[in-house]
Amino acid sequence: MKTTLLILCTLCGLASAAPTVATFSIVAYDPATKELGIAVASKFPAVGGVVPWAQAGVGAIATQAAANTTYGPDGLTLLAKGATPKEALEILTGKDPGKAHRQVGIIDAKGQAVNSTGEKCHAWAGGKTGRNFAVQGNLLAGPEVVAAMAKAFEESKGLLSHRLLAALEAAQEAGGDKRGRQSAALLIVRKNWGYAGLNDRFRDLRVDDHATPIVELRRVLAAHAKVFPHPTVREK
Repeated sequence: MKTTLLILCTLCGLASAAPTVATFSIVAYDPATKELGIAVASKFPAVGGVVPWAQAGVGAIATQAAANTTYGPDGLTLLAKGATPKEALEILTGKDPGKAHRQVGIIDAKGQAVNSTGEKCHAWAGGKTGRNFAVQGNLLAGPEVVAAMAKAFEESKGLLSHRLLAALEAAQEAGGDKRGRQSAALLIVRKNWGYAGLNDRFRDLRVDDHATPIVELRRVLAAHAKVFPHPTVREK
């Protein structure tokens, strides 16, 4: 396994091998508030340091499996220049010799979403897109995990942060990452909604190593919301 990853990373121009970020995630857009967000969970430490990328008014990207972290900044640059998520995905994967091992979800500030699962991602792997969201995962218990995520997001109401966590919770209930649980993260951006209105990171919350990371992430979200309440809605 380590040899395979080392060969893969060499092909991709990386200096050293890296563990596979097997995970499940959702990227989404709220047209009412203009928030863009990502929620992710994995049996992998500090998944929030690898998978989620977002830029206010531009888009959100989740890069995972044998994650190519250049997909984040490079993809956002493409979206900012006017590329659609589909076009950005084609450009990113088109120049990547390791694309068969990658998984990515992209959404823009119009709610257009796309995802891709390389044919060599660890089973079960796949995704689904819908109105204002994309869900994707690899090394999952089965296709019911992404189906549960999509259903939970589509049927939930209220703030984007709560809908994203509802999707993670539904995924975990359906089996989640078949290796177990370890970390989770939530990233939401909106122009000038960050600390003191001086940046765009409204929610940037991480649980890096925990027995029940999604449960802990919801607790952290509640604590954060008490100090930094949503600008338009009172959170419960």
